[in-house]
Amino acid sequence: MNVPRLIAHRGYPQSYPENTLPSLEAALRLGASSVEFDVQLSGDAVPMVIHDETLDRTTDAHGPVAEWLSGALAGVDAGEPARLGARFRATALPTLAAVVELLSDWPGTTVFVELKRASLERFGVSQVLGRVQAALAPIARRCVIISFEAAAVAAARAAGLSCGWVFEQWTDTSRRQARALAPDYLFTDYRCVAGTLWPGRWQWALYDIVDPQLALDWAGRGAGFIETWAVGEMLEHPVLGRGARYGSRL
Repeated sequence: MNVPRLIAHRGYPQSYPENTLPSLEAALRLGASSVEFDVQLSGDAVPMVIHDETLDRTTDAHGPVAEWLSGALAGVDAGEPARLGARFRATALPTLAAVVELLSDWPGTTVFVELKRASLERFGVSQVLGRVQAALAPIARRCVIISFEAAAVAAARAAGLSCGWVFEQWTDTSRRQARALAPDYLFTDYRCVAGTLWPGRWQWALYDIVDPQLALDWAGRGAGFIETWAVGEMLEHPVLGRGARYGSRL
């Protein structure tokens, strides 16, 4: 049986506020071998760990991340009050530097860092990649830069970094672009896959799967990685739990 490695998508958002230190640490403590999170730049070009272009959905603040200075963002509550109520009140919106500090204690973990389109368009690929690279330096050897933006993936590969392309449409155009980019990983929503997974130099990572049997079925079809919101529940499965726990703490 092919057993996929699990990627904790934004940490463990099934039970914690996404892309926060509590969410990521919970995933790590449960045994996740890989984590994924998103990066947007603040107005003063500090990498912040947040998915959306704006603060509205996951914090108690409003407006584009890029219109806030990092010092002001330090006071934003990222506990997802709209979804989780007051349970995680006063959870900080983390900087990438803070996440790197956490991950420094977990040397067996692979780290997937997604560069978001809004920041790439506003600040440019070079500045975003440079800022993120600098912040990731202490754990750089086990980091993978991923993005929907092909230009960011190409820049990461040109810089000698491990990289992954995230794509949305299962088309011949996407397949040709994957071959041209030659990333280390290909990410896509499993629901968009039409046919067999394309062979290539890459490893496949499919999201968002929360059913253990579905994860094993896709592993049998060639997916080496499964990205999930519910890493805790997935690791409770006897096969996934036995085969997918590689992370270790110092």
